[in-house]
Amino acid sequence: MMPRGLRNNNPLNIRHSADRFRGEIAGTDKSFKTFSSLAYGYRAAFVILGTYLSQGCNTIEKIISRWAPPAENDTESYISQVEKYSGVPRHKELTSASGTEYIMIVAAMSFVENGQNADIAQVQAGFNLQTKIKIQ
Repeated sequence: MMPRGLRNNNPLNIRHSADRFRGEIAGTDKSFKTFSSLAYGYRAAFVILGTYLSQGCNTIEKIISRWAPPAENDTESYISQVEKYSGVPRHKELTSASGTEYIMIVAAMSFVENGQNADIAQVQAGFNLQTKIKIQ
């Protein structure tokens, strides 16, 4: 069976909240948002990470500690996996011009969330739909 995040076109499993994202649609999942396409699901993730960045969450360790808190997740394992699969060191400070690294980080987060490799073309499409993070 297809993983929940991919069924919902929400590859990073963004929970329901008051925030509304472009491409968000009504779904049947009681816990997680549903998007009209994978690209919009990835776009929402980049928008959230852009907000995190503006609040000082600028490393994989800080991002994942907030995204997947220890009360609900094995946060250390999540951080290690994202570091490994993205190739970005956990303490590397990211900026709004770190788009290339963010693409790899989001693809790695998608892998951790869904247990299968992200479609990098869809990750790139989601990146291209947002404006908070750029490529130098």
